[in-house]
Amino acid sequence: MKFEEIEALMRKNESLSEQYVLPENFIMVRLDGKGFTKLTKEKLPLEKPFDKKFNQVMIDTTKHLFNIGFKVIYGYTQSDEISLLIHKDDHTFSRKIRKINSVLAGEASAFFSLQFQEICVFDCRTIAIPNQEMLLDYFCWRQEDSHRNSLSAYCYWTLRNNGSTAKQATEKIEKMSQADKHELLFQYGINYNALPSWQKRGVGIFNREVNKQGFNPVTQETVDCLRNELFVENELTIREDYRVFLNEILKS
Repeated sequence: MKFEEIEALMRKNESLSEQYVLPENFIMVRLDGKGFTKLTKEKLPLEKPFDKKFNQVMIDTTKHLFNIGFKVIYGYTQSDEISLLIHKDDHTFSRKIRKINSVLAGEASAFFSLQFQEICVFDCRTIAIPNQEMLLDYFCWRQEDSHRNSLSAYCYWTLRNNGSTAKQATEKIEKMSQADKHELLFQYGINYNALPSWQKRGVGIFNREVNKQGFNPVTQETVDCLRNELFVENELTIREDYRVFLNEILKS
């Protein structure tokens, strides 16, 4: 069989497995750290339950993904996960799911690994979102997941630091309501509601217009101009206020 015939056959076989995000759908991408439990517990010297450097690297990785060719509207990160909202008119890689997943996972893994000088891997999934209401539901869901995991993490490490084994701490937390978890922390002098917002609700990243001063070399004058700049919101609102916040970003 000639090379051209083999190539045509292989290309055809490849195309049969392709999936695309349909037109007029927003593209939602979620990346998760693969094997990050072992990474954070055994390889990296991190504070428990939350580490400022780890959080900053997650933010920086999210910001990096804004600048690799996709039209990203909003990024959200909590724990070892990143969610990216890509504009419904974005046609990068013809909206091929395979390409979106592989490129974003590769970029995130490479960038994050360089920051810690350890091999760190993200997996990636792409979700088609047909309307704005579902977008708001998605991000509220991820924020609530952040809150629940954060509360459990604080309880777990509080028990571990006070003599419980990993098994004992896990079994105790599994049987507790959220109210009971708050009470447990309070008994050890921790007011969960007073903890930093980024630990409980995650972090939002988006472009916003800022006024910058520039210099016009022709007129030799200082001029004001508007430029887009990535902004990091460490104090996210919750519930309905969060939906209002997201709606304002989607309008811009």
